[in-house]
Amino acid sequence: MSFSYYGELCTEVYDVTKPVGHSFGNEITYYKERLADCKGRILEAMVGSGRVMIPLLEAGLRIEGADYSQDMLDLCRKRCEERELEPTLYEADLLNLSLPNEYGAIIIPAGSFQLIENREDAMEVLKNLYKHLLPGGKLMLDLFLPEPKFEDVGTFSGTSAFSLPNGDTITLEEKLIEADLFNQRKVSHLKYEKWREGKLIQTELQHFSIRWYGVEEFKLILQSIGFTEIIISADFQHGTPPSNHKQTYTFEAVK
Repeated sequence: MSFSYYGELCTEVYDVTKPVGHSFGNEITYYKERLADCKGRILEAMVGSGRVMIPLLEAGLRIEGADYSQDMLDLCRKRCEERELEPTLYEADLLNLSLPNEYGAIIIPAGSFQLIENREDAMEVLKNLYKHLLPGGKLMLDLFLPEPKFEDVGTFSGTSAFSLPNGDTITLEEKLIEADLFNQRKVSHLKYEKWREGKLIQTELQHFSIRWYGVEEFKLILQSIGFTEIIISADFQHGTPPSNHKQTYTFEAVK
């Protein structure tokens, strides 16, 4: 067994729990509206299974996808084929991003940017995204703050079970191993086990890290890279400023 980053079993669970079109709040509608007048191509970095990208494709937007996980990209292609869509997808590490196109907009929904564990790597990713934007292009990404519970390090959060369409079951067990308020990071180890007719047939371990940023902190980070005209909206209500830690914060910033 080895640690994985959105491997096969994780991808199967994601497909069951967050199918194409699944939206957190008004998320997908928000992105459709904010991107409707985009000039040029759109890139969803960390596209995953196409949960967001596919509805945007179906709405007529010129959107491409990039992801590090081959398993997620394979699922995205499969879901596109079912809908007779022909996506442009790239297997790419955002730390070394070098795509053939520049974009009118780049999006990272659902807090996926916070999966970048090291702060230095996150800064490098933002610089790479900036380089891939056309002049006047826009970066849009969502951030959230974690639940303010840091006392459960070393404990298991219980076991969840997910039924797959073919009758198999995947169980998931999560153990919090680090919760560092000072360094703004939480790390869990996830264990996925696939069962068929009562027999364990596959196991996968995942190192799952979430890094968070303060609202004003992240605005300053974007400015330091060169972004301007930064708008921060709460819970997919454009222009509504954040007011509490339970909200989702969407940043829009212009190159």
